[in-house]
Amino acid sequence: MITSYMYTNVGGRKVNEDSCITLEDGKEKCYVLCDGLGGHGKGEVASGMVTEVFDQCYHAGVSKPDQFIADTLMVAQSMLLSEQIAQKAQDEMKTTATAVLISEDTVYRGYIGDSRIYVFKKNKVKERTLDHSVPQMLVMAREIKEKDIRNHPDRNRLLKVMGIEWEEPAFKIEEPLRTDECQAILMCSDGFWELITEKEMCKILKKSNTVQEWIEKMAEVVHENGKDKNMDNNSAIGIWIG
Repeated sequence: MITSYMYTNVGGRKVNEDSCITLEDGKEKCYVLCDGLGGHGKGEVASGMVTEVFDQCYHAGVSKPDQFIADTLMVAQSMLLSEQIAQKAQDEMKTTATAVLISEDTVYRGYIGDSRIYVFKKNKVKERTLDHSVPQMLVMAREIKEKDIRNHPDRNRLLKVMGIEWEEPAFKIEEPLRTDECQAILMCSDGFWELITEKEMCKILKKSNTVQEWIEKMAEVVHENGKDKNMDNNSAIGIWIG
């Protein structure tokens, strides 16, 4: 049995540029979370466009499960670049993207940017996506430690996003997982994960009775830690498997 819960909050900003969608038809389930960039509401347009493309492609049913995320991100990228030209907003309409598709006993994941997908097993983080950001690059170069990402001065400098011309696909498709390898999945924007540690995520997961309780209790921590910090938009989708 798969249960999910979706949460989004404007934080201390005037506009919520995060966009989330849950798509279910009984046989396959798809979850998408995007964090728009650009200001003046254009980030909101970009993130909303990507989730809308996922909605359309999901219901069109033309891609096989193992190709669906990659195919849809390519379609969304093309449409986003065209819309930038139409609105004369080439520098203002960009977004991160995360997508999870669960088909039968397989979990497919893809992403671009610094919105994250966490996979939990036995109340511990089994793995997470690696941000397409300057701080993540510095971690991989062993110049800073993982724990330093959240407060790094360049934490908002992204290396890959939707809405910038690619010579080749810039998104990352993770290796598929079996559903029995996953207890829970968390998809979240940086406004969410920057204000809660992985240790807190796991502690709350262990104590929660439902996926909604898990997300709502984590959101409480995010808002407590974000007080007086001009909080960013913060969004999350929680998925429980089994």
